[in-house]
Amino acid sequence: MKSIGATHRASAPRRPPRNPATPQPFSRLHTRIALILLLTTTTLTAADAQLAERVRAEFLFSWRAYEQYAWGHDELRPLSKTPRDWYGQSLLITPVDSLDALILLGFDDEAAKARKLIDETLSFDKDISVKNFEITIRVLGGLLSGYELTGDKRLLDLADDLGTRLLPVFNSPTGMPYVNVNLKTGKISGTKSNPAEVGTLLLEFGTLSKLTHKPIYYDKAKNALVQLYKRRSKIGLVGDEIDVETGEWTSHASHVGGAIDSYYEYLLKCARLFHDRDCESMWKTSIRAVNKYLADGPWYGEVDMETGKRMAPEFGALHAFFPGVLALGGDLARAKALQASAFRMWQLHGIEPEVLNYKTMTVTSPGYPLRPEIIESAYILRRLTNDPQYVEMGRVFLDSLVAHCRTDAGYTTLKSVATASSPTAVPTPATRR
Repeated sequence: MKSIGATHRASAPRRPPRNPATPQPFSRLHTRIALILLLTTTTLTAADAQLAERVRAEFLFSWRAYEQYAWGHDELRPLSKTPRDWYGQSLLITPVDSLDALILLGFDDEAAKARKLIDETLSFDKDISVKNFEITIRVLGGLLSGYELTGDKRLLDLADDLGTRLLPVFNSPTGMPYVNVNLKTGKISGTKSNPAEVGTLLLEFGTLSKLTHKPIYYDKAKNALVQLYKRRSKIGLVGDEIDVETGEWTSHASHVGGAIDSYYEYLLKCARLFHDRDCESMWKTSIRAVNKYLADGPWYGEVDMETGKRMAPEFGALHAFFPGVLALGGDLARAKALQASAFRMWQLHGIEPEVLNYKTMTVTSPGYPLRPEIIESAYILRRLTNDPQYVEMGRVFLDSLVAHCRTDAGYTTLKSVATASSPTAVPTPATRR
């Protein structure tokens, strides 16, 4: 359900993975970089312990930069050392989305300070239009994980209030959510969406439903997922853009990258978390089609959703979540092979590009907006296999982030990994995790 410093997106891939209207906050990388620490927890050698302490130090360094320069705001711009609020008014996105990581890493004082700020100042009674997907995975998810780790009822009350304010997005003719909603008026907008934004809601809304005993949250989010699944092609694939009012596909490109990615992730994780047999069935049907048509040797590429005809040999930073999902689904052979491919992509220029042509091994979109997916996949594979090679991957990831993205006030994005250009100075829209 979940960058410190900032995550201003430096370059756009050939086809943007999400509606590029909203930048990312600090905490997604912040939380995921913590996975490097967790990689070491099964069998802790002296070298592992040293790596873990490095991660904790970098995490705290970044958090303190946020505290110093952007406290009470959504995110920090590390190069200018100035705060930024996504919608003109703060929703405390960084503190909310980082609270669980602060707790899990044992930063009790910082967690208590962040929790106090949230409890005493956060309000969603604001006349602002927000992107449902982004606010769900970051703010709703952050509040729920914070509540489950602390038992702080105020966090659950805030989550319940936010969930109620987001519900109007589901009032489309198809039941698939509109892109945006005004938190005060409930006015919705944005009919062109994608499988990831339609299908990446049930973990958060489902958890909210279970904790509040309000079925509407689970039912609305699950129906959206089912409605999207029903519109898959005859060969079992989905495209990467759909009109939520007509239910018609507006792009037939099918892949496991941005705009589709977490649709598959949530099918599996919702089946596991909620023991939902419908989600399990949808996952099994979908992964068969994905493996049949998208797998391309040790990579996963892009095809036409209707015919399966190969369209582009492209794989990128957003695709790199998929080894972890394959592993969780029990396909360790494919997971290991794809993680090896993703790591090869990372090593090509010392840090991964946004998009790579894996046939020519040339970069087609050179930016690095602090994507965490490859780190999460390494974490999952480490936990499932206990193979130390994934800890060594974590060490490489951390070294690369420190070498290329660290500033004196947190971490920032790169314009180009191919030229090893300096960190991005001008904020640009970012869209994914």
